[in-house]
Amino acid sequence: MAIRTQESFSGFIASDPQLSQTWKGDPRFYARVGKEHFRREDDGSFTQTETSYHHLVMFGRSAEHAHARFAKGDNFIAEGYAREVNYERDGQAVESEEFVAKKIGHDTARTRYDVDRTPRRAAEREAVAVEPPTRPAQAPQSAAIGL
Repeated sequence: MAIRTQESFSGFIASDPQLSQTWKGDPRFYARVGKEHFRREDDGSFTQTETSYHHLVMFGRSAEHAHARFAKGDNFIAEGYAREVNYERDGQAVESEEFVAKKIGHDTARTRYDVDRTPRRAAEREAVAVEPPTRPAQAPQSAAIGL
């Protein structure tokens, strides 16, 4: 049986994440993300080149979870696909590209965090019983979400 794969994208959250709704009313996560680039030199060392910036979006419950767990500066790895988008800004037609993440998690090579292995449904019931979850302040240790 073949291993089914998807595109991946790793980088850092470059803007404050936003949670909005689609025209259908579904949750939509949006963040401007950065991708650092490096060039390998003849001596085996690496030189950092210009960072590129892109759009990352997620939809549905995954969007809500990502908004609760990610903050500007967080390093991530996402699975999904790139797509072309067309929109209008200041009366001008704009052609662009965005990465649609189906799954996203903190980059374990660059992030320290603790893992909460409580089944998600049990944890959600406890959170609702105590108080609604709030967006955590940016801290050196972040909660992880699975890929």
